Amino acid sequence: MKKVFVLVILFIFPLVAYLFFASGVNNFGKLPILTENVPDVSQMDPSATLKGKITILGFLGNDIDQKKGNAFNLNQKIYKRFSEFHDFQMLMVVLEGNEDKVKSLKQELNELSNNDKWNFVFANKTEIESFFKGLNTDVHLDGNLSTPYVFIIDKDRNLRGRQDDEDEGVKYGFNTESVAELNNKMEDDVKIILAEYRLALKKNNADRSK
Repeated sequence: MKKVFVLVILFIFPLVAYLFFASGVNNFGKLPILTENVPDVSQMDPSATLKGKITILGFLGNDIDQKKGNAFNLNQKIYKRFSEFHDFQMLMVVLEGNEDKVKSLKQELNELSNNDKWNFVFANKTEIESFFKGLNTDVHLDGNLSTPYVFIIDKDRNLRGRQDDEDEGVKYGFNTESVAELNNKMEDDVKIILAEYRLALKKNNADRSK
């Protein structure tokens, strides 16, 4: 009996564990699409785009000074980890008239890491509200046209998130005020979408070599 127990521990348990984690990879191999075909920021600024980029999209509005801490959290926990990915970008929507404050913010970010993939789009109140509405989320902009939440937008301009989050159910965005949320949820979801594109790229390369 003792030998049987040892055999189960040595051989059967690892197999069960492997099947469990393998099924998890299959179930969570793709990050769900919550909103398809969100508007492109090129409508507000022709020099910027969401197309062909994996974008972390945020709204600083007219609240740059109060949202600096959020930007620093995002920079340290997400940007520094994933900025080497070729098509990755951070894109913040800002109310016109805050150009000097953004310049100061970029200088501070550059002291923490290379800020080449931090992009800012300036727009008026109507443009920002219209663009944000196109995301079709349960998050709202405050009176300063800002929110602590940021959103993952894929290369085809689809908003990605969670359909069965343990705390919120459908989760459209990630709260940059919470380092724990950035560490425990957003980092995992960005990993998933980057892995999704890496696998697609490998498949395309393999198909071409046949």
